[in-house]
Amino acid sequence: METLQEIKRRIKGTDDLHSVVRTMKSLAAVNIRQYEQAMRSLDDYRRSIELGLRAALRRRPLLPRTQPPQQTVVLIFGSDQGMVGRFNEAIIDYAEATMNDNGLATANRVCWVAGAKASGHAEDRFGTLDQDFALPASSHQVTPAVHDVLLHFDKVRNQLGETRLLICYNKPDTGASYIQCRATLYPPDQQWLQAIGGQNWPGRSLPLHTIPAQRLLPALIREYLFISLFEAFAASLAAENAARLAAMQQAEKKIEEMTETLTGRYHHLRQTSITEELLDVISGFEALS
Repeated sequence: METLQEIKRRIKGTDDLHSVVRTMKSLAAVNIRQYEQAMRSLDDYRRSIELGLRAALRRRPLLPRTQPPQQTVVLIFGSDQGMVGRFNEAIIDYAEATMNDNGLATANRVCWVAGAKASGHAEDRFGTLDQDFALPASSHQVTPAVHDVLLHFDKVRNQLGETRLLICYNKPDTGASYIQCRATLYPPDQQWLQAIGGQNWPGRSLPLHTIPAQRLLPALIREYLFISLFEAFAASLAAENAARLAAMQQAEKKIEEMTETLTGRYHHLRQTSITEELLDVISGFEALS
């Protein structure tokens, strides 16, 4: 049977754990706001790139059509840390379904994962990974992480020729939830380029550029690729913290229930102990009388 001291120690340990959980909840909420702001910070830059594409594609042919890529790089965004529920398992399941939908066999795909925790799950599911990336620790480190991915993608294209880049990631949804998303970032969709090039220019002055369209268009597409990868990193990190916030909320609820239970047991045991002591005193008094 537990003693009063043992229950008291358990109550103190539960209170300490409750304090840690509250701190992690606060950090997760702050990080969500940080990465959401990072996503919104690129809105103006994205619009500038789209205007550049509209100008470059105005009265110009689209990118020359090439043979469909024989290789596909599948980049999966997970988490570096735990306490995120099924965050990593959900995106790995989604990535596997995406590969099956696109008919990507092991021979014609290259699997990359961002996030140490997700790497373990991906290796169990897909075998040895071709590349894994560390996730940024803050919004200021997202840009170097994107450049690292682009550098490795350029190496793969140089080795294997024209290659498709397909990404799978979680993004925030309503409340503290998230949903799975996928996007083919490269090569750019011809219909999408045609839609941009066919839009009217927003203004009376017609756009001009001194750089030849053959050089300008690939440069703009690379910038669009950078923006898309940046937003995928930021969205995945925001969703990760949303998952952690939800997990900490559940943990906090269970801790509060445990604290209530332990406190009730402590009071009951203390009252029983006091009652026994009083009965001993009464019995001794009666015996002496």
